[in-house]
Amino acid sequence: MALTALNPSPARTHTDSAARRRDADGMAVASFVLGLIGLLLFNAVFGPCAIVLATLAIARQTQRRGRALLGLALGFADIVLLIVLVTMDNTVFWQFG
Repeated sequence: MALTALNPSPARTHTDSAARRRDADGMAVASFVLGLIGLLLFNAVFGPCAIVLATLAIARQTQRRGRALLGLALGFADIVLLIVLVTMDNTVFWQFG
Protein backbone atom coordinates (compact mmCIF):
# COMPACT_ATOMS: atom_id res chain seq x y z
CA MET A 1 0.00 0.00 0.00
CA ALA A 2 2.85 2.38 0.78
CA LEU A 3 4.48 1.55 -2.55
CA THR A 4 1.48 2.76 -4.54
CA ALA A 5 1.61 6.11 -2.76
CA LEU A 6 5.27 6.53 -3.68
CA ASN A 7 4.91 5.26 -7.24
CA PRO A 8 1.79 6.70 -8.89
CA SER A 9 0.15 4.80 -11.70
CA PRO A 10 0.78 5.98 -15.28
CA ALA A 11 -2.87 6.92 -15.68
CA ARG A 12 -2.68 9.32 -12.76
CA THR A 13 0.53 10.89 -14.04
CA HIS A 14 -1.05 11.36 -17.47
CA THR A 15 -4.11 13.13 -16.08
CA ASP A 16 -1.95 15.28 -13.82
CA SER A 17 0.17 16.41 -16.75
CA ALA A 18 -2.95 17.06 -18.85
CA ALA A 19 -4.42 19.19 -16.09
CA ARG A 20 -1.11 21.01 -15.69
CA ARG A 21 -0.94 21.72 -19.41
CA ARG A 22 -4.57 22.91 -19.41
CA ASP A 23 -3.69 25.29 -16.58
CA ALA A 24 -0.71 26.56 -18.58
CA ASP A 25 -2.95 27.14 -21.61
CA GLY A 26 -5.30 29.16 -19.41
CA MET A 27 -2.39 31.20 -18.13
CA ALA A 28 -1.30 31.94 -21.70
CA VAL A 29 -4.74 33.22 -22.63
CA ALA A 30 -5.05 35.21 -19.41
CA SER A 31 -1.67 36.87 -20.00
CA PHE A 32 -2.72 37.89 -23.49
CA VAL A 33 -6.03 39.33 -22.27
CA LEU A 34 -4.45 41.17 -19.33
CA GLY A 35 -1.72 42.58 -21.56
CA LEU A 36 -4.28 43.79 -24.06
CA ILE A 37 -6.51 45.39 -21.43
CA GLY A 38 -3.43 46.87 -19.78
CA LEU A 39 -2.80 49.04 -22.82
CA LEU A 40 -6.00 50.93 -21.99
CA LEU A 41 -6.54 50.53 -18.24
CA PHE A 42 -4.37 50.04 -15.16
CA ASN A 43 -1.17 49.29 -17.03
CA ALA A 44 0.79 49.47 -13.78
CA VAL A 45 -1.17 46.42 -12.52
CA PHE A 46 -2.08 44.44 -15.61
CA GLY A 47 1.34 44.69 -17.28
CA PRO A 48 3.31 42.89 -14.56
CA CYS A 49 0.49 40.33 -14.15
CA ALA A 50 0.64 39.57 -17.88
CA ILE A 51 4.42 39.16 -17.71
CA VAL A 52 4.24 36.76 -14.76
CA LEU A 53 1.44 34.65 -16.25
CA ALA A 54 3.15 34.45 -19.65
CA THR A 55 6.43 33.41 -18.05
CA LEU A 56 4.70 30.70 -16.01
CA ALA A 57 2.81 29.44 -19.06
CA ILE A 58 5.99 29.20 -21.11
CA ALA A 59 7.81 27.47 -18.26
CA ARG A 60 4.99 24.92 -17.99
CA GLN A 61 5.21 24.21 -21.73
CA THR A 62 1.86 25.53 -22.89
CA GLN A 63 0.55 24.55 -26.27
CA ARG A 64 -0.51 28.16 -26.77
CA ARG A 65 3.05 29.41 -26.85
CA GLY A 66 2.31 32.15 -29.38
CA ARG A 67 -0.42 33.59 -27.21
CA ALA A 68 1.89 33.48 -24.18
CA LEU A 69 4.59 35.32 -26.13
CA LEU A 70 2.04 37.93 -27.21
CA GLY A 71 0.99 38.32 -23.57
CA LEU A 72 4.63 38.75 -22.60
CA ALA A 73 5.18 41.39 -25.30
CA LEU A 74 1.98 43.24 -24.36
CA GLY A 75 2.97 43.16 -20.69
CA PHE A 76 6.29 44.81 -21.53
CA ALA A 77 4.45 47.31 -23.76
CA ASP A 78 2.24 48.18 -20.78
CA ILE A 79 5.31 48.91 -18.67
CA VAL A 80 6.89 51.01 -21.45
CA LEU A 81 3.63 52.94 -21.85
CA LEU A 82 3.55 53.60 -18.12
CA ILE A 83 7.13 54.90 -18.17
CA VAL A 84 6.39 57.15 -21.16
CA LEU A 85 3.27 58.58 -19.54
CA VAL A 86 5.01 59.30 -16.27
CA THR A 87 7.98 60.88 -18.07
CA MET A 88 5.94 63.07 -20.40
CA ASP A 89 3.36 64.62 -18.10
CA ASN A 90 4.02 63.23 -14.62
CA THR A 91 0.76 61.28 -14.55
CA VAL A 92 -0.31 57.70 -15.16
CA PHE A 93 -3.55 58.74 -16.88
CA TRP A 94 -4.04 59.40 -20.55
CA GLN A 95 -6.97 60.51 -22.65
CA PHE A 96 -7.88 61.24 -26.23
CA GLY A 97 -8.18 64.87 -27.34
